[in-house]
Amino acid sequence: MSRFAPTSLYAPVDILSRADAEELAQRALKNSPAEETRVTINSSARADTRFALNQVTTSGENRDTSVTITALVSGRSASVTTNRLDEASLAAAGRQATEIARLVPPNPERMPELGAQEYPPVRNRDISLPSPSERALAAKAVTEKARKAGLIATGFIECRAGATALANSKGLFAYDSTSVVTMTATVRTTDGTGSGWACSDGDTFADIDAERVGATAVEKALGSRGPVAIEPGRYVTILEPTAAANLIQLIAGAMQARSADEGRSFFSKPGGGNKLGMKVVDERVTLLTDPADGASTSGGYDADGMPLEKVIWIENGVVKNLNYDRYWAQKMGTKPTHAGGGGGGFGGGGRTLRMLGGNTSTAEMIKSTERGILVTRFWYIRSVDPRTLVNTGLTRDGTFLIENGKITHPVKNFRFNESPIFFLNNLEALGPVVRVNASEALGAGGATFMPALKVRDFTFSSLSDAV
Repeated sequence: MSRFAPTSLYAPVDILSRADAEELAQRALKNSPAEETRVTINSSARADTRFALNQVTTSGENRDTSVTITALVSGRSASVTTNRLDEASLAAAGRQATEIARLVPPNPERMPELGAQEYPPVRNRDISLPSPSERALAAKAVTEKARKAGLIATGFIECRAGATALANSKGLFAYDSTSVVTMTATVRTTDGTGSGWACSDGDTFADIDAERVGATAVEKALGSRGPVAIEPGRYVTILEPTAAANLIQLIAGAMQARSADEGRSFFSKPGGGNKLGMKVVDERVTLLTDPADGASTSGGYDADGMPLEKVIWIENGVVKNLNYDRYWAQKMGTKPTHAGGGGGGFGGGGRTLRMLGGNTSTAEMIKSTERGILVTRFWYIRSVDPRTLVNTGLTRDGTFLIENGKITHPVKNFRFNESPIFFLNNLEALGPVVRVNASEALGAGGATFMPALKVRDFTFSSLSDAV
């Protein structure tokens, strides 16, 4: 339970139950004239509160349920989405999807629909959203700290709860429900030279520590006033957990087996094939995804309805798995990887990423550094070279110079040009693992668990006047 308000203030969440989702899916299937049909249901609830200039500025909530009907006709497919859930609307969507499917060319990579699957027992997890009052009290915990320090706080609280279901005419039915809550705050000095940031991320609002968010952001804002310019170059760099996750999650997006096998990614082996079984980073690096790390009540399922599995991607520096979809796995004579569906990265509503950590605290990392840089987080990250995973972007909201084991000055922000593969080969120390939100789009990054890192020769390419 959150410390800010009694449990009774939690708002009810109007998302579909398993029984209601199954009934809706069966009505959609019954009304489709296609040879085969897939039905995807998304039922979502969202609540958010934004604050700026030390006061709440907006607060809102919304609910929606949509149904996507995919008609499969002679190797062709088409989808129609509607949020009208009555019989007539579902039947109209099914007919329209079928008519469109007959017009499109066949998809030679379309895999047959799966039959019924077995899923893990449903876990008992709280799927709820905080009330406007509770969100406002959390915001106040930050704004009051900023106001007392003569600073200006801005931030965002985003809370999502949802249910998804997947059904088809071969008897498959999958259902899952999740929730995720993120609170971020940026605190600035009135002269505009200092900026501090902090985030708290969790499955429910009870996981959010607004007091810590406020205290951390205020401390960084005060400490980053009047930054000095230092020469860009290669530095020993301490990446706080969010900064580490900002870049290490890019490895996840590159671990598609097809792009590796076709010679289009870092995981392509020179001369052909992929880097499965090859050591690519320091032996202390292990990256994995595990359904147990997510907010799912059923463990989640991939885009085709297969239950998600724990997958170790890199173990002790060695590539152990790549992400094979069903088509590419069949083509290459191997098993598909059930780690999430769709898109880049590991995909899917069950997406998580965990890097195993160590026991070195950030304070110990600083103490052992003769001269280096401490980074709070990165921003505006964009790809430079997918073959090496070099990306560019900016430091933000607290970048500091370390000299003789102590933080001596705030420094102006840098632009970096760096690959997570490079700095994970220059690893000096790892901290304990904590949960962070590492995405530039709040609520979109999934559950990410990351340690702080100390690395050698991190490349800062130029200075930035942005605060």
